[in-house]
Amino acid sequence: MRRKEKEIIDNEVLNEIIGSAQVCRLGLSNGDAPYIVPLCFGYKDRTLYFHTAAEGKKIEIIKKNPNVCFEFDRNVEVLQADKPCNWGMKYQSIIGYGKAIFIEALEDKREALKIIMSQYTKGHFSLQNPAITSTTVFKVIVYEMTGKWSFEA
Repeated sequence: MRRKEKEIIDNEVLNEIIGSAQVCRLGLSNGDAPYIVPLCFGYKDRTLYFHTAAEGKKIEIIKKNPNVCFEFDRNVEVLQADKPCNWGMKYQSIIGYGKAIFIEALEDKREALKIIMSQYTKGHFSLQNPAITSTTVFKVIVYEMTGKWSFEA
């Protein structure tokens, strides 16, 4: 990172940012064209979890190239000023890299789906086998991630 004073390296803060995020933007490489998609997610032990339909563009791309990047942000606010060139942005963000792996075993999929649900609710829920079987679930093993904050005007 060019501006080291803006880097977030504290794992507690990184986990807090991810824990408060509503969306993970997953970046994929479709040959020579990038593809990014916002997704619901779960996070545990440096692993991201996602669910999706059995078919679609992101599934096709991941099968060809499982290397991905991801992004989270929070506390985003435009900071206005008298002159347009003096405007700024307030935010915290994370960018990272990893490898996507499809989860096939029923109990592993169930656990991954529970992790995803726990991102959005602390309530208890029941997952039925037919729903689990028909859902495609994959995880991203996080190789690297770094955070950044900016509170400038």
